[in-house]
Amino acid sequence: MKVSSVTQMRSLDRYAIEKLAIPEEILMENAGEASYFVIMDKFGVTHKKFVIICGIGNNGGDGFVVARKIHSSGGNVKVFILGDVNKFKGAAKKNFDIISGLQIEIRHIESIDTIKSDILHCDAIVDAIFGTGLTRNVEGIYRDVILLINKSRKKVFSVDIPSGINGDTGEIMGVSVTADFTVTFGLPKIGNMLFPGYEHCGKLYVSHISFPPSLYNKDSIKVVINDDIKLPPKNKIAHKGDFGEVLFIAGASSYFGAPYYSALSFLKAGGGYSRLAAPVSVTPFIANKGSEIVFIPQKETDSGSISLENSDALLDLSEKMDMVVIGPGLSLNEETQQLIRELAKKIEKPVLIDGDGITAISKDLDAIKGRKKPTIITPHLGEMSRITKMSVRDIDKNKIDILQSTSKELNSIIVLKGAHSLIGYPDEKVYINMSGNPGMASAGSGDVLTGTIAAMYGLGLSIEDAARKGVFIHGLSGDLAAKDLGEDGITAQDILDYLPLAMKMDREGLEEILKDVYQGARVI
Repeated sequence: MKVSSVTQMRSLDRYAIEKLAIPEEILMENAGEASYFVIMDKFGVTHKKFVIICGIGNNGGDGFVVARKIHSSGGNVKVFILGDVNKFKGAAKKNFDIISGLQIEIRHIESIDTIKSDILHCDAIVDAIFGTGLTRNVEGIYRDVILLINKSRKKVFSVDIPSGINGDTGEIMGVSVTADFTVTFGLPKIGNMLFPGYEHCGKLYVSHISFPPSLYNKDSIKVVINDDIKLPPKNKIAHKGDFGEVLFIAGASSYFGAPYYSALSFLKAGGGYSRLAAPVSVTPFIANKGSEIVFIPQKETDSGSISLENSDALLDLSEKMDMVVIGPGLSLNEETQQLIRELAKKIEKPVLIDGDGITAISKDLDAIKGRKKPTIITPHLGEMSRITKMSVRDIDKNKIDILQSTSKELNSIIVLKGAHSLIGYPDEKVYINMSGNPGMASAGSGDVLTGTIAAMYGLGLSIEDAARKGVFIHGLSGDLAAKDLGEDGITAQDILDYLPLAMKMDREGLEEILKDVYQGARVI
């Protein structure tokens, strides 16, 4: 399913109205009807009391349609308006005029005192205050009303997006409605899908409001939910080399976990042959835990990291590999950082760069810009900050645009890790991944992701699909661990241990409840 920006959705609306001759009134009717359908299906309408709070834009117009439909089905509905009713225009004004002629109580909100009693005694609230175009912080009476809605503990249905959420970023603009259900229109907006906006939506539904598929599947919309990619079937007479040979260049003194988790997760996710080039002094300790890994002990610097003098041998070995992973736990030793940059430039196989490898290439981005073979980079926000020379805060407020421009500039696939990780491509496509949970925010989790992506490539997926599938499987494994163990205390080892089950479930077909969550928004 595609995900639109606010500007793209406005363009789709205009195209539907001007080119497809679908009147604005029909689009608004369909939007209101979709919201009503969710209310009726999930909560019920007859003999229940509803408060609908409307702003003066089209979001308020959608709310008027909801009010009319609840009224016609035997619900008790009161409409409260924030703003000057004389500013209604177009379809919103027409629907305001319609409900004004019905036996629906309509009142203007002068202060929260005028609605406290109605909020207290209603069964549910419909939030139709702001749409997706909100760009400044919520203040004054609007802020007071939103805080009252949240304090009421009533069931809340938001129209299009919870009021107070930025439709392009998911940012809370000072304060936001916390909804139990949100019905969005045309396509989900970026603000519906990214945190914290996603969390404020509750259960998210989308209605295409009669847009034809050719409109909401347009190639110009480049943000997409990370949907299902089928794994190639396993050949019954295959040997380990058929499922990928990957070289992991990782580890340093005091960094035993990162090389272990990355190299072993490749095997646990289905990869065939995992080679680990780690400093000679740490190899025995890692081997004691991960004896399935093939070790290539490396000469060391004085600080116990991989020495630059290993460069030629590593380049020769990389030519025999399907993929090379560089970075987990390599340390910030300057000689080792120089080795990373040299290898990134010269290796003529697909390369995945993670952890300390990202720090190294962030000081010389030309090390990857000119690569002929594919490159995957897996930064968290702090590492993305080093790459882009932008603050974490600025990136967090504009993830999609920054990911698109950076992936294109570096000619690399970038997995921006975090809640709903993003996978960006040089052609500016971005996939939003829905698997995973907060319990996975622990040391070593990213190293498991690295090996999982490499395994997907080893199993036969294209490098582009391997990045998406690896992120999904990693999140699924974390979700399975959380289901059995709870989110508190999940370790990288737990995610690693659940990888075979995640692969089994993915091949056999996910449970409906997981499919429901991972599709992002339920279509109505």
